[in-house]
Amino acid sequence: MTPESIALNRFGLGVQPADALPRDARRWLLAQLDGYEAVPAPWKALPRTPALAAAWAAQQRAVRAAPEDQRSGIREAYLRSGRQAYQAAVGARAASALQSATPFVERLVHFWANHFAVSVDKLLVIGLAGAFELDAIRPHVLGRFEDLLLAAVRHPAMLLYLDQARSTGPNSPAGRRAAMRRDGQAGGGGLNENLAREILELHTLGVRSGYSQADVTELARALTGWTLPGDEPADATPATFRFVAGLHEPGDRTVLGRSYASGGEEQARAVLRELAQAPATATHIATKLARHFVADDPPASLVRRLADSFARSGGDLPSLYRELVMAPEAWAPGPGKFKSPWEWTVSAMRALGRRELPPTQVANFMNQLGQPVWRPGSPAGWGDTASAWAAPDALLRRVELAQRLAAQSGAGVDARTLAPRILPGALGERTRTALARAESPATALALLLASPEFLRR
Repeated sequence: MTPESIALNRFGLGVQPADALPRDARRWLLAQLDGYEAVPAPWKALPRTPALAAAWAAQQRAVRAAPEDQRSGIREAYLRSGRQAYQAAVGARAASALQSATPFVERLVHFWANHFAVSVDKLLVIGLAGAFELDAIRPHVLGRFEDLLLAAVRHPAMLLYLDQARSTGPNSPAGRRAAMRRDGQAGGGGLNENLAREILELHTLGVRSGYSQADVTELARALTGWTLPGDEPADATPATFRFVAGLHEPGDRTVLGRSYASGGEEQARAVLRELAQAPATATHIATKLARHFVADDPPASLVRRLADSFARSGGDLPSLYRELVMAPEAWAPGPGKFKSPWEWTVSAMRALGRRELPPTQVANFMNQLGQPVWRPGSPAGWGDTASAWAAPDALLRRVELAQRLAAQSGAGVDARTLAPRILPGALGERTRTALARAESPATALALLLASPEFLRR
């Protein structure tokens, strides 16, 4: 496997037939950090988070004001518009991946969107999932990790997905009123620990990193009051986040042995600031990044250097990416990473010269292959190792889709000519022979798209 193939496939999103091979693979990747467009053309016409959050708040007000027999209709209308927003965003995501002049950074967008995963399995999220990637992830992938973390956990999609929007401190004014309504019993309240737990376990420190259940509870208390926009005046600037002091648990908090003074919204922000700088967070992020780009079991030497870069730079993400690109381990020849269904579909479409796809077709492809867009089975996101995607039935679905795509292309694509263009220096003799002996152009193309070389990056 040549450096050009590694740059285009392992770091990028696959080769388009018209692409010129980069003369200097590392320089080509690093130049993309300066050429990235946070809101590319396919996303420009889509509604942004403030408008979507305002629609959510309006739906909430309408439900509260409506008679009981009309409320389900209001909710269904809101979900119907949400499904339309979801479909449009799926199409924009695919088009961005197919058209991007900075595929390395586009892959980083996908990486971070999966790190801070939300899921449309929770129906209230469906209209906001695309805007989460557009407004919380895309603008911050070349910034500081602390800012990316804050943008992700404060976004309406995350607040709804992990039930933070209604989390109430037991001793907050709202919590005490709720307790009084429950026959005057003291305590109680609606404290929800989901977001706090995932911040510690998934977003920052990682599992088995030394935090305790008490730390989860204390962070959850600090986060109370973090919720969605509500009944702002009609002429107010559209908002995406609101802190409600009446929901916030009063008092100091202790997380990981450090004390945080009471101070409303700032208390949780101070905790997040410390978590973003923690050594365990540096190691967790370094491991995930190395696993995504290099190997399911990444070299310990690479993880250490990435973690050191993260710590030295205070979580400056471009510094981390530069360290990755310059690391010799990232360019070692070998089988590479097994593509996820999304990666395989995008690389197949790029190989066929496609620039966009109908949103419904993208959604259908991903549903067929077992990785529906913005719908992982848990807040941990989609798996990033071969064991998650290389089962026999999953491979069979890829073969079936490869055959469909090849049939649609007809005789217009010569796989024998295409293969060395999209897999420079990586095409094995067995695959080369199979393409030469294929009984038709469509069969040869299907064989190429389902070949061992193309299934990996």
